[in-house]
Amino acid sequence: MVLMQHTEILPGIEIIGLTLYLSEENVLVFGDLHLGYEEELNKGGFLVPRFQYDCIIEHLEKIFLEIHPETAVINGDLKHEFGTISGQEWREVMNFLDFLEKNVENIILVKGNHDTILGPIAGKKGVEIAPHYFFNGGKIYITHGHEMPKDEDFKNSKIMIIGHDHPAIALREDLRIEKIKCFLKGPRNNKVLIQIPSLNFISEGFDITQNRSLSPLMSQNSGNFEVFGVEDSKIFHFGRLKDL
Repeated sequence: MVLMQHTEILPGIEIIGLTLYLSEENVLVFGDLHLGYEEELNKGGFLVPRFQYDCIIEHLEKIFLEIHPETAVINGDLKHEFGTISGQEWREVMNFLDFLEKNVENIILVKGNHDTILGPIAGKKGVEIAPHYFFNGGKIYITHGHEMPKDEDFKNSKIMIIGHDHPAIALREDLRIEKIKCFLKGPRNNKVLIQIPSLNFISEGFDITQNRSLSPLMSQNSGNFEVFGVEDSKIFHFGRLKDL
């Protein structure tokens, strides 16, 4: 079995695959799964096979073989559709929460912009939905990133973890372009901001060298952010975004 590479990007915070591991808190953070996305694509006439749930489970199983977090924080957009819950979403979200319950003691759902109707599923499983999650000891603030926070936890935080943009980087060689998902880490005012990629295997993500960030939290000094690409089990440090 090929082991997942671990890269510490801040003291006590490691990249493992498409997740972040907060070792002192024993917490695994990931987000933007968009379960049920294939059903929406199928309704739109795109004949996409329903494969990504199995890919997500396989990815996390490899991580759970190496670490044993106490808590999993899903940082927004667990499901895809905005105004309803599709049949695929019901099945896959319920099954996914069952899978997590076998591997962690606590599950926290941080609400994303796609999670407008997540309550019925979370209620059936007794899982908390929160606008953000805050670890007071490390002053770590986790929010999806589609809105500008204004609460006291945000003001008191030193480290922010967001998702929302599905960051990726396009590697170009002649006419060939390959996208790989990436983490971004950089300064925002008096804090350190980390943006995580999507744990989604349908979309390759949005090229951060070509597309403007949607998150209001990423609007300042993004060129000074460090880029960490993830491909299979390996992590690549590409330096600062403005140098790419």
